[in-house]
Amino acid sequence: MSRLSNTALSVLDLAPIRQGGSAADTFRDTVSLAQLTERLGFTRYWLAEHHNIDGIASAATAVLIGHVAGQTSTIRVGSGGIMLPNHPPLVIAEQFGTLETLYPGRIDLGLGRAPGSDGATMAAMRRHPQAGVDDFPQQLAELHRYLADAEPGQRVKAVPGQGTHVPTWLLGSSGYSAQLAAKLGLPFAFAAQFAPGYLFEALRLYRDNFQPSATLEKPYAMVGLPVIAADSDEQARYLATTAQQKFLNLIRGQRTQSLPPVDQLDWTPYEQAQVEQFLGAAIIGGPQTVKAGLEEFSERTGADELMINSDFYRHEDRLRSYEIVAEAAR
Repeated sequence: MSRLSNTALSVLDLAPIRQGGSAADTFRDTVSLAQLTERLGFTRYWLAEHHNIDGIASAATAVLIGHVAGQTSTIRVGSGGIMLPNHPPLVIAEQFGTLETLYPGRIDLGLGRAPGSDGATMAAMRRHPQAGVDDFPQQLAELHRYLADAEPGQRVKAVPGQGTHVPTWLLGSSGYSAQLAAKLGLPFAFAAQFAPGYLFEALRLYRDNFQPSATLEKPYAMVGLPVIAADSDEQARYLATTAQQKFLNLIRGQRTQSLPPVDQLDWTPYEQAQVEQFLGAAIIGGPQTVKAGLEEFSERTGADELMINSDFYRHEDRLRSYEIVAEAAR
């Protein structure tokens, strides 16, 4: 039996808005994908916090998590992630305490410290540029106090939230969150879906420095992974140009919605190298190629869980991709 068959599979949905579509279309697609992946046996379905990005519809992340949880019944739903420095810890505890109260045992709170936006948007959110750089551990400790059982004499409580013990994860693309998650004995998720370069060092730091806690006895590492699966290698390479165009426009400083696939990309060798760096962990191909790629990646990383992010222009292609991934892991 391959290691992959014992590796949990989950979904990272960046709530993409496609060219010619709308946020309302995206929300319908999100529910459709969540319902399919629930039937396919995926473990959790996470949504990310981004602001002022034309092609991403999940700015009000907690609201969308509640919508997805209300349209599903068993799959865990959560954030991948909420950017803690953007919000008072009390407000996050109230939001996720409310979600946990509505959908008990199904809510995850993944946390990051990046702004999820540009400088102008940070200012609009009243976030200081240095927020989260020095005081992230203090903010995290405050959040945990609001989710834990109330302490005697505690003046400010999260209602709901207090005593819900919503599971928290630390997310990152560098060694900082890996080491903090290890120190606190929390599960750790690495963002290899866009920053694979530091993956193995981050996993080493997390595992080597892990300290058992009331949350975890041993390390639990999840890795975000881009997968473009189709019925043939050729079709998958063609469909992957949607994700490649998104990163290409990011490099060029051009905001973009999800674009239709193209036969050939108009990019310089330098731009191509940069895009391939972003997508360095991507598995692109037909069923057999994807199965082999997932098995190899699972073996190399030793990940306890893989969180699959699949970026397509057509929703039908994205649904099919997750079906192929589920079949490959059986």
